[in-house]
Amino acid sequence: MPDIRSILNQRILVLDGAMGTMLQRYAFTEADFRGERFRDWPSSLKGNNDLLSLTQPGAISEIHRKYLEAGADIIETNTFSSTSVGMADYGMEDLAYELNKASAALAREEADRMTRLNPNKPRFVAGSIGPTNKTASMSPDVNDPGYRAITFTQLRDAYREQVEGLLDGGADLLLVETVFDTLNAKAALFAIEEALEARGEDIPVMVSGTITDASGRTLSGQTPEAFLISVSHLPLLSVGLNCALGAKQLVPYLEVLAKRNPGAVSAHPNAGLPNAFGEYDQTPEQMGGQIREYLEKGLVNIIGGCCGTTPDHIRVLAELVKEYAPRKVEVELDSKSHPEYARGQNPKSNNRTKG
Repeated sequence: MPDIRSILNQRILVLDGAMGTMLQRYAFTEADFRGERFRDWPSSLKGNNDLLSLTQPGAISEIHRKYLEAGADIIETNTFSSTSVGMADYGMEDLAYELNKASAALAREEADRMTRLNPNKPRFVAGSIGPTNKTASMSPDVNDPGYRAITFTQLRDAYREQVEGLLDGGADLLLVETVFDTLNAKAALFAIEEALEARGEDIPVMVSGTITDASGRTLSGQTPEAFLISVSHLPLLSVGLNCALGAKQLVPYLEVLAKRNPGAVSAHPNAGLPNAFGEYDQTPEQMGGQIREYLEKGLVNIIGGCCGTTPDHIRVLAELVKEYAPRKVEVELDSKSHPEYARGQNPKSNNRTKG
């Protein structure tokens, strides 16, 4: 199968939309989340969407299939919260590796099925790596600003386990997404670098931050340019933005990334801003109209959807990108341009940035 890096030089790629939005349509009950295996689990499991890869795998596969049929080139695994840190809320820390491997395998099967149907449009699996529910650079206690709920090492270890599961399940690339604390992201990148070196593998890595409000900064206080600089110690496939804002609100921040990043830029915004009930009302056509500005300005190489987006939104985007040439990048995306990183041979491996 062609390398995704070479395809990015030829056309704009489409990422899938929201997994959570689609799962809401199934209206799964507590019993559905538990399945037979976890029928007697001591705590409530409703809302643990990642667990559905084990208890309702048919639904997860169906969602992947719908996004692929809508035209997505890349589908994300159902693993946004599948670290031991995230699973601690349910007492399921020991399931982290299994969840990642199983979720990646489900996505792998559907992506391969679609690639066989149309070998000219290969489909890829992105291992979704979320930020966890803890922050390494800020205190959750306003009365103790020096306190941290988690350490860099704890995050690194949790991410390493997640990465191993994603790769063993068949992920083509890794997506560190919805980054609100860059120190968390650097722990994930450190874990990825360690895992790839140990395995002797060369897997593309995407990083996507989130601008939390009109201040134009991440939750930990960085501007898009500062965020870009902070994660540029690795030869990333792309750096981009997702979540929190709609497509229109992301434009000025994507302009900064497009100007400063010599590599590829990605974006998967929400379907507009949430209404008073926390729901997303933006139609696929409305979102497509706003994304067209991205394409006309040459801001992105990868485009998709986050909260509130559905296969209908992705179908509009997949048709839209056909009208535009890919954004020009200033560096070669092929891994051969980074021979020192290929097959885990990183000469800087003894001098990594830990944050």
